[in-house]
Amino acid sequence: MRIASIALILWLIAGAVAAGQRGYYTGSVGDCNQAATIAVTVLAGPLNYFGMNPKIACQIPQPSK
Repeated sequence: MRIASIALILWLIAGAVAAGQRGYYTGSVGDCNQAATIAVTVLAGPLNYFGMNPKIACQIPQPSK
C-alpha cells in the first residue's frame, strides 16, 4: 500500500510539472476548457513526456430563457 501511494503521488507530481512547463498555470482559469485540460494533464502524469498532450473541450449548459 505504501509503495502504491508513493507511486501515485510521484505520478501526479510529474503531471503537475508537465502542466507547469506548458504554461497552464499562468493567468487565471477562464473557462471549463482550461480547468479540464489542466486536470487531465495532471492525471496523465509522466505520459505527457511520451507525447501525450490531452486537451478537453467542454461546454457548460446555458440557463433557459
